[in-house]
Amino acid sequence: MFGPQLDPAHIRDEDLDEAAQQGERMLAWLETAREELEQVTGAGESPSGQVRARVDANGRVLDVAYGTRALRMGSQELADETLAAVRVAGADAERQIHDLMREAMPGYDPVAARAELEGLLDGEPH
Repeated sequence: MFGPQLDPAHIRDEDLDEAAQQGERMLAWLETAREELEQVTGAGESPSGQVRARVDANGRVLDVAYGTRALRMGSQELADETLAAVRVAGADAERQIHDLMREAMPGYDPVAARAELEGLLDGEPH
């Protein structure tokens, strides 16, 4: 998922060793980083600035706060603003997690790894 692209027909023992070492480093990091990951809190604000949200590392909404002018919005606008704030907060939490992962494993690209994993699950090589 990270590192050089491997051709399954030409995998060498060194490639397998490197993949195993990378996997071990990731598992070791996950064990030590659990507490750091649990502390990640993403924050987001709606386009109008009238809705603020916070989410945890899993994207669960921790709280939503409304400004005084939010009460004057129609129900659909308020719903849209709330969803926008939650989405921004989720993206902030994801960015923080990716930063932690990059710090722990130089050269690792969580976005590329996710795309590759999704491709493998969909049966499409990347």
